[in-house]
Amino acid sequence: MTGRDTTRTPKSKMDETKKPLRIPPQFGTYAEKHGIFDLYKRVIANIVIDKPEEPIQYIIDYLKRENDDDGTGQSPNKVASTRKARSPSWREVPQICILGPPAAGKRTISREVCKRLRVVHITPEALVGDDVNPVAKQARNFVKSEESIPVEVWVSLVKNRIKSHDCIKKGWLLEGFPQTRDQAQAIQAEGISPKHCVVLEAPDTVLIERVAGKRVDPQTGDVYHTTFDWPSNAEIESRLVVPEGITEESMVNNLVEYHRHTADVLRCFPKVTKNINADQPKADILALVLTFLNSTPRTAAPHTPRIVLLGPTGAGKSVQASLIANKYNIVNLSCGALIKEAIADETKIGEAIKPYVERGMMVPDNLVMKVLSDRLSRLDAVSRGWVMHGFPRTREQAESLKDANLDPNRVFFLDIPNDSVMERLVLRRTDPVTGERYHFLYNPPRTNEVKSRLHQHPKDEEEAVKKRLIEYHAYTEEIADFYETAMRINADQDPHTVFEFIESMIVNPLAKKHGED
Repeated sequence: MTGRDTTRTPKSKMDETKKPLRIPPQFGTYAEKHGIFDLYKRVIANIVIDKPEEPIQYIIDYLKRENDDDGTGQSPNKVASTRKARSPSWREVPQICILGPPAAGKRTISREVCKRLRVVHITPEALVGDDVNPVAKQARNFVKSEESIPVEVWVSLVKNRIKSHDCIKKGWLLEGFPQTRDQAQAIQAEGISPKHCVVLEAPDTVLIERVAGKRVDPQTGDVYHTTFDWPSNAEIESRLVVPEGITEESMVNNLVEYHRHTADVLRCFPKVTKNINADQPKADILALVLTFLNSTPRTAAPHTPRIVLLGPTGAGKSVQASLIANKYNIVNLSCGALIKEAIADETKIGEAIKPYVERGMMVPDNLVMKVLSDRLSRLDAVSRGWVMHGFPRTREQAESLKDANLDPNRVFFLDIPNDSVMERLVLRRTDPVTGERYHFLYNPPRTNEVKSRLHQHPKDEEEAVKKRLIEYHAYTEEIADFYETAMRINADQDPHTVFEFIESMIVNPLAKKHGED
């Protein structure tokens, strides 16, 4: 025995930030940018649903179908260029259900949505009236004998239609189906589940009133109303007819039947359902429906926060970074602190940076990027995420981050007037005896003795603050142009109010750009 504990692990090996990475840190950025996780999820889901005998070949064929043909009829070169400009989720075609009681406006809204989104419109009447599908003939026989169409027949009709080429490429909108919980569960068992389920709601008295004035164009199937939606075309007006079999008594019975089943149906789609008031103008209903359909769904893909806080000196970047890092257990990175740490540790990069710092000069971007790349590539930053402030300060630095595949997925500009910055910084003081910080407006010293010995940091002097503000505003427009999706926040308010806004934009998906699927 030598008395030395040979089982102790060196400190560098115990530090999780020093652990070797088997996967390059850029992989997470690439996977998030190109939707690798969502692609993997779709492939696995389809394998489980279709149960192919040759899974490997099935995956190959599935990926070829997604990449070689987008269903637009464009040339391969045009499709390839379009792909580059679109988001990773562009292959996700719409899959929509629009439900609601009779006379809620399902047909009208469904047709407008299909025109806007160019998806296939599927109705129960069209499924039953299909002359090509032999299953539809069975369904018609049940209707003729005044029997209910069995669930398995409905499922077969829906499945055959949705598996057709146009629905696969364009997406589909299923109007007024499913009508019962059994139907909903049956189509889910076949792997058919909407990504958006719209439920149009209105009081029963309003619906009964609508039925009384309902008129149908026998040529086009368009629905009109004597009070709310009368056609301006005299020719259309002349051929409108009262729908057959619609009376107040039958309407009441249909409403009773709808209310009996609707709650059970909606329990099958709890996370994708949106209830919309149908007792309002059609344009307002359509706008609400389209807003919901264009919303970004929350993905199950792993999300590693990579946050950059930008703003002038005194905007509160370090305060917000600390609040975010403490709540979500992500790494708080200050570019200035990393440079000081590199110098203190006497690393090769630190030795190269030291002369610039001692002379008060700007550290070259290539040296700063080496320090940042090393820190952002460590295990804790890669696995937990990070929030960074103090970098980038110029467009060139922002481009360097992107070139290194270390670009952020959330960027916030903390905007604050120059006058507020001067008020925050120039009036700050420090007690050299106790180390406590004071502010002549927000936290003044309690005694004249303390006030007399307060010290102002050279960086808080008025001229120094003005110089930093000028430097920030000289580059802010270029950085704002580079980070087009950056969010702006009024930082001239309580820090916790600012934090709540930042937090909401971190945990919620980003809004889609115009033109994205």
